[in-house]
Amino acid sequence: MSTSPNAALDELADEFELLGDWEERYRYVIELGKDLEPLTTAEHSEDNKVRGCASQVWLVTEPQGDGTIRFRGDSDAHIVSGLIAIVLRLYSGAAAGDIVAFDAAAAMARLGLSEALSSQRSNGLKSMVARIQRDAAALAGA
Repeated sequence: MSTSPNAALDELADEFELLGDWEERYRYVIELGKDLEPLTTAEHSEDNKVRGCASQVWLVTEPQGDGTIRFRGDSDAHIVSGLIAIVLRLYSGAAAGDIVAFDAAAAMARLGLSEALSSQRSNGLKSMVARIQRDAAALAGA
């Protein structure tokens, strides 16, 4: 069953709103990162590495039989792991066309991440999203 990025965004926005200030939200983002499914040693490969991130970031793209795409990821930094968890909540389990059509910049602005993150972290987040959207576009065209 396909998950909608917009529905995931609505859930995340509600969760963030309950938290109030950004100190609480940062703690929550870090907690989300702790729940990421671990990648294997082999998955921590150059092929899975996301370019453009200051921290080490790996993303694994797994097309599913029902036309959706499952994503898994990892980082060597706690806050970045949390950002990966947010990105995975938005995209993992969605159909390739929905992933490509989703406005990630608007989503990050709605969550307040655009203002809350340093430019370096924002650029890394954009690199993760670009990689996911590129993989989805390639699979949508396949």
